[in-house]
Amino acid sequence: MVNWVTIGSVLGIYLARMVELRTKRNTVAGLVQETRTLRCFVLTGTLMLAGGIGEYFWQRPDWNPVTFAVGWGCAIGSFSLRRQAIAALGQFWSLHVEIRDHHEFVRSGPFRWMRHPTYFSMILELLSAAFVLQAPVTLGLVSLLFVPALVERVRLEEAALVEKFGDAYRAYQGRTPAVIPWKGPQA
Repeated sequence: MVNWVTIGSVLGIYLARMVELRTKRNTVAGLVQETRTLRCFVLTGTLMLAGGIGEYFWQRPDWNPVTFAVGWGCAIGSFSLRRQAIAALGQFWSLHVEIRDHHEFVRSGPFRWMRHPTYFSMILELLSAAFVLQAPVTLGLVSLLFVPALVERVRLEEAALVEKFGDAYRAYQGRTPAVIPWKGPQA
């Protein structure tokens, strides 16, 4: 029974993420500057799921309610944070690096804490699968693909935002963490 709850949990989290990814939103189209990192992010999530399940059955860990609860906490935090970020961006939200002609500089909601809350939510999502499945090896291996893709995506997005908003965005960069919210909320 524990195996079914564990596997069902991560499959449910993954399925909910894929449904969310496919949800149509009222957004303004813009010029998509890059798509490779999005494919890499989807791949890392899929590898975390498949590899984590494989590691779970290979290792056969004892049921650990603490890691299970921490994993679900990460999943809930991930979905909540991502929804707040999407709501704050509104019509400017995109899966891609995509700046619109009338793009607005958003500093509300989770953007007060970090410049890229959606990317932090992705980290939480990978951690959720790793904790629920007790799959640290898979997390380590997936990180070898995820971290470089994340660094590249942040670099590309930051360059596009600096080009669009100039000194205002540079000032925001100077006081607001990029991905990990290690400071308090910024004005």
